[in-house]
Amino acid sequence: MRLALEDAGADYVDVARQQGDKAIMPLPKGKHAGAVPFAPPFLKDDLSVIAQANILAHLASKLKLAPAEANARLYANQLQLTIANLVTEVHDTHHPIASSLYYDDQHTEAKRRAEDFRQNRLPKFLGYFENGLARSNGRHALAAHSYVDLSLFQLVSALDYAFARAMKKMQRTIPHLKALAERVSKRPSIAAYLASSRRLAFNENGMFRHYPELDSTKLNGTRKFTLPHGTYRDRPQPPSDDELASAGLLLPHSSTLYIAGCTGAWPGCRWRVPSGSTV
Repeated sequence: MRLALEDAGADYVDVARQQGDKAIMPLPKGKHAGAVPFAPPFLKDDLSVIAQANILAHLASKLKLAPAEANARLYANQLQLTIANLVTEVHDTHHPIASSLYYDDQHTEAKRRAEDFRQNRLPKFLGYFENGLARSNGRHALAAHSYVDLSLFQLVSALDYAFARAMKKMQRTIPHLKALAERVSKRPSIAAYLASSRRLAFNENGMFRHYPELDSTKLNGTRKFTLPHGTYRDRPQPPSDDELASAGLLLPHSSTLYIAGCTGAWPGCRWRVPSGSTV
């Protein structure tokens, strides 16, 4: 929403940032005439109150950021809603159980959810947008610059922050998306906004959060190894340095060693390597 307003040079007041959350709470509580939004973000435009993804559908025509043709406007909204779906899945990588719980209360589940997101969901979503750009003219989601281009820029920028490793691995498969994001960042009004105090940096309080353990298959120093069959079974102690060396394995720093092929019931499947260990 802010990118659309900034790109068009529109006058707006960011009430929550300037006056605090208390200033906007009367609207979702229904203490005003007209439609009641469920939750932020929402926009008050004269007598209208518009919330969530519907905001851009409302603003786009006013700001000349949407196509005139009806089917093209529907497609733009379809793309925007798909972006919103992806944002929801990003949120669920760090809060897969409940939004009311802290990340630390669900980090084990978050690791599993994030791995599936990186391996399956993220490539599927970005592949869809990449193919859409290729089918268009390679430069815009629609025939010309639109609010969808701005949203794709925000999406790519946020993913580069939250999943830097995953995005780096994917960059060769999404050249149109990366090029689009670069072009949008250089639009004069957007470049000025990005350099201003109005643009808040990505952080761990938003939808897109950077937790290194969610962006890597090497989670929190964890390494997965397979030792020769029979060298570790039926004993609770970790393998010796000689056994690790003979298997060609080395743990460069403190981590948890997981032995491949074990069942969770066997205590030797997981050992904590002491801090400072040379193994």
